[in-house]
Amino acid sequence: MIQRLERQFAGRTLSLEFGRMAKLAHGSCLVQYGDTVVLCAVTVDEKPTRLPFFPLTVEYREKSYAAGKIPGGFFKREGRPSEKEILSARQVDRPIRPLFPDGFLHDTQIACFVLSADQENDADILAALGTSVSLCISKIPFNTPVASVRVGRIQGNWIVNPTFQQLQYSDVDISVAGTAEAITMVEGAALEVPEEEILEALRIAHNAIKELCSFQTELISGHNIPDMAWTPVEPDKALRDRVEALAAARIAEALQLGDKQERNQAMASVTEDVVGTLTDEDEQFAEHAGAIGEILRSIEKRTMRRQILSKGERADGRGVDDIRPITCELGVLPRTHGSALFTRGQTQALAVVTLGTSRDEQRIDSIDSREEVTKSFMLHYNFPPFSTGEARPFRSTSRREIGHGNLAERAIQPLLPVYDTFPYTIRIVSDILESNGSSSMASVCGASLALMDAGVPIKAACAGVAMGLIKEGDEVAVLTDILGLEDALGDMDFKVAGTRKGVTSIQMDIKIEGMNEAILEEALKRARKGRMHILDIMEQAIAQPRTELSQYAPRIISIQVNPEKIGEIIGPKGKTIRAIQDESGAQIDIDDSGLVKIAAVSGEAGARAREMIEAIVQDPEVGRIYEGPVKNTTTFGAFIEIMPGVEGLCHISELRDGRTEKTEDVLKKGDVTRVKLLSIDEKGRLRLSRKAALAEDALAAAGDGAKGGAAK
Repeated sequence: MIQRLERQFAGRTLSLEFGRMAKLAHGSCLVQYGDTVVLCAVTVDEKPTRLPFFPLTVEYREKSYAAGKIPGGFFKREGRPSEKEILSARQVDRPIRPLFPDGFLHDTQIACFVLSADQENDADILAALGTSVSLCISKIPFNTPVASVRVGRIQGNWIVNPTFQQLQYSDVDISVAGTAEAITMVEGAALEVPEEEILEALRIAHNAIKELCSFQTELISGHNIPDMAWTPVEPDKALRDRVEALAAARIAEALQLGDKQERNQAMASVTEDVVGTLTDEDEQFAEHAGAIGEILRSIEKRTMRRQILSKGERADGRGVDDIRPITCELGVLPRTHGSALFTRGQTQALAVVTLGTSRDEQRIDSIDSREEVTKSFMLHYNFPPFSTGEARPFRSTSRREIGHGNLAERAIQPLLPVYDTFPYTIRIVSDILESNGSSSMASVCGASLALMDAGVPIKAACAGVAMGLIKEGDEVAVLTDILGLEDALGDMDFKVAGTRKGVTSIQMDIKIEGMNEAILEEALKRARKGRMHILDIMEQAIAQPRTELSQYAPRIISIQVNPEKIGEIIGPKGKTIRAIQDESGAQIDIDDSGLVKIAAVSGEAGARAREMIEAIVQDPEVGRIYEGPVKNTTTFGAFIEIMPGVEGLCHISELRDGRTEKTEDVLKKGDVTRVKLLSIDEKGRLRLSRKAALAEDALAAAGDGAKGGAAK
């Protein structure tokens, strides 16, 4: 039976439907908003896995046919997911994950296919909505409607689910997900917007989320399938009690160790000793090593949380508002265009800036745009295994790395100079060398320092800090600058980046069912305080961008020429432009508007290329003196090239004062001489005079001599 419901939402028609497509999935939903259509389907394994965590996977895929396109490349079919698809999958995953029941370890898969794209409405918001409906009507034990919206602001007016065109004029772009009761996920960027205005955006978003949750409830009313039979995977109670007796005191001692490696070694020792003791008592315990590890983890979690809530003490000895020691080093790599090493406690990011030309821009084929999109700023985040002291295989870029890089990129993006005034492609690489919490925010700080070291005229320094939460009943503790342990065992990871003026990037993930406004407000307030502290330290290292670019960075000169002259610069089969590049050593790019960009490491090479291009595009000017080679001689004078491809006749009577019998007595083919352009006739023929040019040069020399004598 097909069930469909249609409503007006944020000025457009939104429809939800199930029962027509993907009926063999355990739950599916077709969502349409405008002409954008997304199909979501969920499936689940009947048997639980042996993995010690909930195996939930979310796949978000954009079909090229959705926008009437054929995929690029040799194979002409969709391949590995793009960064946009991975980021969208993460935005679906994060708000729903904490809403599954504890102990549910059945392999669950969610697939979101973008089937139609109107290039106005982003499908990622619809995928979260369709996923929620699919889960709620399935046998999977998930019965809390979830929704997601995007919030923008144009000239002070808040907009729910702005179109792509509206977002171009918006100073806020924040995606918010949640239930009718609370917010569960925040992701977005802003143009240095104060915290109180960010909080207002979250309020508006949550009101819209409530409306969407009500819409879902109306749709699925009476269509719920009974939950599948499942049993929470929990360790044996007798085993739990025995492990508790053996390990609780030692775990409490281990949590007093401030150094991450020492603490990990102590916990490993506890695990080894407990497993050894239990195995000696009964060999069957050897088969329960995984369960023992989970029990130890739960004891560690309980002990850490109780220590913070009752004593206000954290694992490394800090108070709840304290930030770890920070050091900032600049110019650590001699041949890069800009570099910085940012260290905060046991988290360290090496940020390196590379400046390139328009040829280095990233080209993106997206279903959200009719034309190919180019990207001139990129921030790439790498998380090698040694950063956590582990020996793991190096794989392709992980979803986590893409997500963290995007968060840091969005924090820096609003602060970059306008492309027209600084026409560089900018790439930042943040390599995490040590990690113990908040490495994405360390990347923001390192990137800001590296840009200043490179001489990029950014608007302001940018810093970020990650906030945490421990909440049990009415007991609440908000933590500033969280450790990896506090992220793993706590209830929230709330990252806020920005300048002294306001927020530029924000991301919140929680592990509880929701977050009330009071906690959000407190977290934002403390995050600002922490950010100001970090910016103070960063500004001691470098307060303003360097005034000069690195000697190894290209210098880019921009010239606007008449578009009709582009062909003359390029020349037949590119002969002219190649000759300019070979002679000057510069790299030249020309776009259809006539904007010519000259890139060269040395200023001399750039100046020479500019001079050669200007000589090609400028029109001959009567009364101006030119210098050029003699192309040919005749009995009546010499033809001289005053600009590339532009020749004029210097009559024999204009070669010098007095009578000249033969042209070759004064000029020969190949000689370089100065001439003055006397006139251009109606047929475009140029009349030149060497005699007039020599006279003006002599007059100018005499004037300079007179000035010099007066000065003496």
